Amino acid sequence: MWDLLTVVRAHVYHPLFMGSFSLKSVLPALLPYMTYEGMEVAEGAQAGLAWDKMVRGQIDDAERLREVLLAYCKQDALALARLLNSLQAGCGVSD
Repeated sequence: MWDLLTVVRAHVYHPLFMGSFSLKSVLPALLPYMTYEGMEVAEGAQAGLAWDKMVRGQIDDAERLREVLLAYCKQDALALARLLNSLQAGCGVSD
């Protein structure tokens, strides 16, 4: 495993990154069909706060929140996998 941030920062640039190499900046520029739009939790800071409330027992419906956080994590993992595939395809690299 490796962090795609390091790879993208060193080898990829797009004006839509607007100076940021975070997943939330890179994804819409390179894979605009991958979106967090409409998700109840749609960014890392929000997910972290929700997780903290859940593990501290400060939320009424922890099971629902758990499902929401799992959906967010699934979207992040899928986004990274598709980004990796896209980068490999663009470089002529295969598995």
